[in-house]
Amino acid sequence: MSADFIDTAAVHAGREDLAGLGVHVPPIDLSTTYPLGDVEGGGASYESLAAGHRLMDGDSCVYQRLWNPTVARFERALAELEEAPDAVAFATGMAALSACLLAAVAAGKPHVVALRPLYGGSDHLLASGLLGTEVSWATAESAGALVRPDTGLVVVETPANPTLELVDIAALCRQVGDVPVLVDNTFATPVLQRPIGHGAALVLHSATKYLGGHGDVMGGVVATSTEHASRLRQIRAVTGGLLHPMAAYGLHRGLQTLPTRVRAQQAGAEKVAGWLQEHHPSVADVFYPGLPGCDPQGLIGRQQSGPGAVVAFTASDGYAGAVRVASACRLITHAVSLGGVDTLIQHPAALTHRPVAGDAKPAAGLLRLSIGLEDPADLIADLATALAPV
Repeated sequence: MSADFIDTAAVHAGREDLAGLGVHVPPIDLSTTYPLGDVEGGGASYESLAAGHRLMDGDSCVYQRLWNPTVARFERALAELEEAPDAVAFATGMAALSACLLAAVAAGKPHVVALRPLYGGSDHLLASGLLGTEVSWATAESAGALVRPDTGLVVVETPANPTLELVDIAALCRQVGDVPVLVDNTFATPVLQRPIGHGAALVLHSATKYLGGHGDVMGGVVATSTEHASRLRQIRAVTGGLLHPMAAYGLHRGLQTLPTRVRAQQAGAEKVAGWLQEHHPSVADVFYPGLPGCDPQGLIGRQQSGPGAVVAFTASDGYAGAVRVASACRLITHAVSLGGVDTLIQHPAALTHRPVAGDAKPAAGLLRLSIGLEDPADLIADLATALAPV
């Protein structure tokens, strides 16, 4: 898919049959149960869907936990944007990651190699072993050496949360051989990066963030092969981590403006990051892949088409300064999450990454900015005021 084609695909993916239905926007199917043609046919549909297979023509959806047409539309659309054969949607990003881990455990390969930093919730889930996994923490250089016969998954987030570090996906995939690599693509979105083309087996999104884009819908989704998708659907069916149809509709709608939003937010982030680096003595370090020195491998333009819209920086006087800045912002909202149309600031070590082990926790003075669609000059003015007393 060309960079330009994603604009058209974002608008039309998953909507190919609307004209034939005589409607302009996708219908929302809220049914929790569906009529069965006969006992034998209903039973066959149930067995097929519970095993993780896609709905076939003539089959009944049986029950919303097994299949929903509105959710399936969103899945088809996201798979097209990620250039993947299939996708499976879940109630949240953490439910999506949990399904991927459970699939590895069910296959008898509970060992996971994971690269830090990761989103704090992902780090916590892996470190806790709650789902029966065992984790070995790796760097991009050491991952291959940590692979074992029972390694079922390699987990990486690039750009990483919250420091925006980039990992060469193709190099990592070569290093770990046949072990499936899961890439959390939440920060980049398919607008800027499509990991399947670089060798990843699974691409995870917290769809709550950029895919929805307005801070009003939660969801998670994994783009992957038909084989992996079947396993994930089976796990979703038996564990009940399904995406609600209304959320699926909201996420599918969000995809239509995704390229426009991401590019505009990225343009704002470039200006804010440049100002933080060049003009403020109260800022010690700025982390943004578009700045000199922040992309030593040259992955922007090769793996990722742009640096994205998340910026991190450290206050020059550490934790105390970070607390004052986060509390002093007025236009920028002090809140967790990211990817929405309004700009958010948060302190990862105290919030999203609070459960992370001390030696892997973000710096005490680090703040993360998710740049929205406001005028960058207004964001800079707000930051200037907030940083002034530091």
